[in-house]
Amino acid sequence: MIKVQRLVKRFGVKTVLHNLDFQVQEGEFVALMGPNGAGKTTLLRILSSLMKPTYGKISVAGYSLPEQSSHVRSRLGIVSHLPLLYGDLTAEENLRFFGKLYNINNMPNRIGEVLDLIGLMQRKNDLVRTFSRGMQQRLAIGRAILHNPEVLLLDEPHTGLDQDACEMLDQLLKNVAVQGRTVVMTSHDLVRVQDLASRFDVLTKGKVSASISANHLEEDGLITFYRHALEASA
Repeated sequence: MIKVQRLVKRFGVKTVLHNLDFQVQEGEFVALMGPNGAGKTTLLRILSSLMKPTYGKISVAGYSLPEQSSHVRSRLGIVSHLPLLYGDLTAEENLRFFGKLYNINNMPNRIGEVLDLIGLMQRKNDLVRTFSRGMQQRLAIGRAILHNPEVLLLDEPHTGLDQDACEMLDQLLKNVAVQGRTVVMTSHDLVRVQDLASRFDVLTKGKVSASISANHLEEDGLITFYRHALEASA
């Protein structure tokens, strides 16, 4: 579903991604971990066609980036740590606005399905600026999956959420993953992502330095795996 080969990204004289290879199979939920500055957000921005690579071959859902970016965007859902919603519109109005951008058929039914999934049906007529941070993030995920994308990219979606909001968001992400979408999520919260992802990749110095599937992790083993990956790449 996602294939990256020898990806390089430079900002002036600074190289952020160094000949990075990265693949995600259809239906995988990959947690992308690493220290600040490792290039996690840069990678997601390139995959989402918001940023062009310096070099490298990239394909998402069978389309090449950046040459076929319009095709890729229609198959992507993107969620960042900023909800990027319209505060003076209701939850339903926000979804309707984005639904028109994607020319969604039978939009009222689809909006109802999404509001049920994200647990906001009772608040559909309330202005988004009255929502808590957690509710806004749930609506942001609703916006991202409204057009039934094949791939969901999540950049630190738990940032700024309290414990209850994080737990509700986790349940929503599990529901989304069960629907068979391919998910890539960056996170610093190792304890939380251990219960969500099917694979864990560590990005250091612009490359994937270690990778392990959830099936091969021992209980509470993600922290140890992550520490060893950082030590090996030091």
